Amino acid sequence: MKVLILAFIAAGAFAIGSFYPDPDPKEREEVILSALSSFMDQVHFRPIDINDDFSENAFKYYVDILDNSKRFLIQSDIDQLDKYKYQIDDQYTSKNFDFFNLSVVLIDDAIKRAEKIYSEVIQQEFDFTQDESIIIDGDEKAYPKDEAELKEAWRKMLKYEILIRYEDKLENQEKEEVKKDEATLKAEALKATKETFDDWFNRLGKVRRSDRFESYLNTITHMFDPHSDYYNPKEKEDFNITMGGRLEGIGARLQSDGDYTKVVDIIVGGPAWKGKILEVDDLITAVQQKGEEEILDVTGMRVDDVVQHIRGKKGTIVLLSVKKKDGSMVQVEIERDIVIIEEGKAKSIIIEKENSGHKIGYISLPTFYADFESSDGGSCAIDVAKEVEKLKTEKVDGIILDLRNNGGGSLRDVVQMSGLFINEGPIVQVKPRGREAYVLEDEDPDIKYNGHIVVMVNGYSASASEILAAALQDYDRAIIVGSKSTFGKGTVQRFYDLDRAVRGNSDLKPLGEVKLTTQKFYRINGGSTQLRGVTPDIILPDNFQFIDLGEKQYEHAMEWTEIAPVKFKKPNYVRPNLKDLQDKSAARVASSNDFQMVIENAERLKKNSDEKVYSLNFEKFNADIDQKEEEAKKFRNLWDKPIEGLNAVNLANDISFIQADSSRIARNDAWILRVKKDIYIDEVINILEDMIDQSKGLGSNEKKK
Repeated sequence: MKVLILAFIAAGAFAIGSFYPDPDPKEREEVILSALSSFMDQVHFRPIDINDDFSENAFKYYVDILDNSKRFLIQSDIDQLDKYKYQIDDQYTSKNFDFFNLSVVLIDDAIKRAEKIYSEVIQQEFDFTQDESIIIDGDEKAYPKDEAELKEAWRKMLKYEILIRYEDKLENQEKEEVKKDEATLKAEALKATKETFDDWFNRLGKVRRSDRFESYLNTITHMFDPHSDYYNPKEKEDFNITMGGRLEGIGARLQSDGDYTKVVDIIVGGPAWKGKILEVDDLITAVQQKGEEEILDVTGMRVDDVVQHIRGKKGTIVLLSVKKKDGSMVQVEIERDIVIIEEGKAKSIIIEKENSGHKIGYISLPTFYADFESSDGGSCAIDVAKEVEKLKTEKVDGIILDLRNNGGGSLRDVVQMSGLFINEGPIVQVKPRGREAYVLEDEDPDIKYNGHIVVMVNGYSASASEILAAALQDYDRAIIVGSKSTFGKGTVQRFYDLDRAVRGNSDLKPLGEVKLTTQKFYRINGGSTQLRGVTPDIILPDNFQFIDLGEKQYEHAMEWTEIAPVKFKKPNYVRPNLKDLQDKSAARVASSNDFQMVIENAERLKKNSDEKVYSLNFEKFNADIDQKEEEAKKFRNLWDKPIEGLNAVNLANDISFIQADSSRIARNDAWILRVKKDIYIDEVINILEDMIDQSKGLGSNEKKK
């Protein structure tokens, strides 16, 4: 789940933390690999044989990482690497880097070769009347046999990229009053393509040996399972930020923009926001620590390196040289501080449908966050408990807990959160390597809310989300509604500091950390969520129902297994008649134009995803695009209007907080609007109202209390 956990960081780095030096790389690599392999051997849940099978799998995986799209390497490069196909196991054991060293030389040379080819090909005339085609999917292509074949592949790829932009410009021109001729549009498409690839090669030129080495390390860890990863020190800091929902720094998100570092977001309430000088789209050109004479020019520097220089402890001051949108240059002084990231936090609203007479509480939980660094104990379990109390004060008839797209997080918090809705009892079984499973229990006999609950999930609800959904399902405490299955990640990871495995070598530290799968968790009924996920009680159509998602996509995912169930006592809650709820929901879905359109769209997406070959003849390409556009047109704005009769409002207790600043108001308004457009929330409210009606008109169990 590393990609899911760090997804929001990919869009822009956080300007926080402290700077790490870059010592001698080769010596450091040997120490890191030695420490990592020690932990892999001793604590990973599923130790594997380090043999020729391991080597062959690692070889294929790593070469795919080097050049999955087959834009750089040619067959002679692969032949040079191929002699190591069955030696990676031996090199891993002996800490030999011959294969890795060769791969770095070959890929760096290959990128330079490709850039030279690109520079030549982009100057050529492209014949868009020629009847030829291209395969986009790298898995479906062979490596070019020689440089001439590579050049031909680049010609086709650039032609394809130009065609995409040319067709797009033709379509957009239909809305313009002043029309441009085809030659002008083609020239603009060529220019846009060139700018894109120039920027791409510029970024590729900044890829370092350490980046390649981290890919090599993660090739090793992913042979054990897909969720074991090496984290360099900066990535570990970013992970902590994601988990904790708080950071120490200036409160700005940055990303590369050519040779500059651009501000792409200012976090509300942070130091940069309070200063009112640093703005979105500002370009940072230099960084200076207050009290030091050195001014560091960061033009052309990688964004992660720039971030490391801007990061710092609370109370320290950084000076930024900034180029404003009007071209003026200013110096911005910012005192670093603690910044709370609100977007990922639990929040709730009241939803009502006209003429229903029922008030529904809705809680959104984007992730299972926990701040392990702070002494105040902030966590999602505490925050959700607060939202539940606020909803009880509003006397809601039922609660929706939305875990869609929630990739998981703190195991501690999922146990506490599950306990909000049941008496004390087991929540999840956790099995370490080579030992019997132990049980994590809710030890609080109090039930914070004993009314009707629906938990919303989808194919991207993973890990902790699956534990909570499974526990409440096994206790018959909630109705689980969503996609055909959740993600299927049923393993537990733990971080190990590589510095602790290495004595001395202080000049090489920090070495980073390795996140290893050390345990597997099981439902209290004995079944694992690994690979299979959680099957909802009521399944609703979604756009990806015909496409395989989740854990089953990974080559080296752990298998599904089962252990003995544990005894547990179900709470004093009358579970609704599930068959009746399923039948009524199915009837609504069958008669719903929106959901039937979802199914039709899912079929369209599946068909498009299976398509591998694209024509490079403009007429055929344009006809294919027109057909796809026509097919997509009916879905484009289908779910972009508020659902009639669906009303959503903030809780009275939240109004003053929301209205504290205009940016927060805007984000809240956008969120409320998204809720009011959500056909899944609309159907879940229907399901909740069916549950309430089954209670013989007495309202929720909470009201009976």
